[in-house]
Amino acid sequence: MIFRSPFPDVAIPDVGLPELLFGDLAGRADHPALVDGSSGRSLSYGELAAIVGKVAGALAARGVRKGDVVGIFSPNTPFYAVAFHGVLRAGAVATTVNSLYTADELASQLRDSGATVLITISAFLDRAEAAAKAEGVRVSEIVVLDGAPGHTSLADLLAADAAPPDVVIDPATDLAVLPYSSGTTGRAKGVMLTHRNLVANIVQITELIEAGADTRVLAVLPFFHIYGMQVTMNAALHVGATVVTMPKFDLPEFLRVIAEHRTDRVYIAPPVAVALAKHPIVDSYDLSPLKVLFSGAAPLDEELAEAVKARLGCTVRQGYGMTEMSPVSHMIPDVREDIPIGTVGLIIPNMECKLVDPGTGEEVGVGVPGELWCKGPNVMAGYLNNRDATDATLDADGYLHTGDVAVIDADGVVSIVDRVKELIKYKGYQVPPAELEALLLTNPLIADAAVIGVRDDEGEEVPKAFVVRQQGVDLDEAAVMAFVAERVAPYKKVRVVEFLDAIPKSASGKILRKDLRARESA
Repeated sequence: MIFRSPFPDVAIPDVGLPELLFGDLAGRADHPALVDGSSGRSLSYGELAAIVGKVAGALAARGVRKGDVVGIFSPNTPFYAVAFHGVLRAGAVATTVNSLYTADELASQLRDSGATVLITISAFLDRAEAAAKAEGVRVSEIVVLDGAPGHTSLADLLAADAAPPDVVIDPATDLAVLPYSSGTTGRAKGVMLTHRNLVANIVQITELIEAGADTRVLAVLPFFHIYGMQVTMNAALHVGATVVTMPKFDLPEFLRVIAEHRTDRVYIAPPVAVALAKHPIVDSYDLSPLKVLFSGAAPLDEELAEAVKARLGCTVRQGYGMTEMSPVSHMIPDVREDIPIGTVGLIIPNMECKLVDPGTGEEVGVGVPGELWCKGPNVMAGYLNNRDATDATLDADGYLHTGDVAVIDADGVVSIVDRVKELIKYKGYQVPPAELEALLLTNPLIADAAVIGVRDDEGEEVPKAFVVRQQGVDLDEAAVMAFVAERVAPYKKVRVVEFLDAIPKSASGKILRKDLRARESA
């Protein structure tokens, strides 16, 4: 059974992303586009478009050509948007990098994506330089936005005063961004998203929200993540809203920015909802400007959502998506008070879905759980240089196999109820078990290892490592956790360790995670 969106299709402009956002600034050139939540410094739409063009011209003058890949390794600031859109305006492809990455993790993404230029900030320069020197990395220049000795700065790029290149973009085939995602399973892969993918999802999203020039969006979700990139930055710019940036989440600062900058639309992941519902400091701030709180990146419990709604007196909404869908496929529209906020809402315009029994491969209907398959113009072109992973995720009919189990009711409302995939979601971040397992096996004291997600005392899913020690060695839980923590971003850290005599495996050598999970529930 095919489930179609209840909304009429929307027209998708046949343009690249820069043209969609900056092609016509009539009536909003002087309106603030981006505001730094810390300093209050702002850029108008006219200023933003002008310096985006200058950055594009400067990059082209330095040898960046259409289709080249440029890495962006920075926290959220207004100048992240400048760099991001400057890269796309030059016809290049932006690969956005997690700002928590270690030098080794950064090098891995730069190597795999083939990036030739890296844009960063001075505080990250030590990791950037180490990554650029790693074997197989092609980066020949590091641009440091806020300046550093021996490196080109944003001021240098703007001083060049070079005209943007005359680049012809085919929205349907030309890549715009290359974020990295673990998809349904395995190690992180480059997700090839075209200009059409991004443009389509922006117009699909904005059809279902009430936002415009008077809207002030708080951008605390990182721009390197597809949720922050598309939903908080690009969709907001498309409707002429003002985006107020924060470099990282800090609860008092988050509350201050809402109160002082009067942000009325705030996008979060569920851990922030916990703080908003329970932390006493929330009562110290005037959060009356907040109208809509939208949660994504991981499931938001209905009871928690209702608690936040009652405490703050705002509308709470939820959505669902994946990097591979640019990212939104389902959401609760602003105006639909009748849809339970513990669900992910309705299929967005221009999309259709199936539910498929993971065991039999048969399509199922209303009220029956099945793996969610999605099809639409926002679905990725595939994984970079990884045909096997692409074929395992995208079928011949164009359906993306999400790896999530959903139920659709008679009204078309979708609830995510389980996961087929093995991916661990820690505070909205993706943690692939295979990556941690590979890292653990580099420890000479470890003979074998497996990783699954378990719930901690707060109900958060965290990585747990099952470890087999090498015979006769002295290795305790703390040493295992420290070994991993020294080599990965903080959200990937192993939080629980259990030692086993052997890792359960199938005859083919595949880790039997169901047996490990059974130990947890025993």
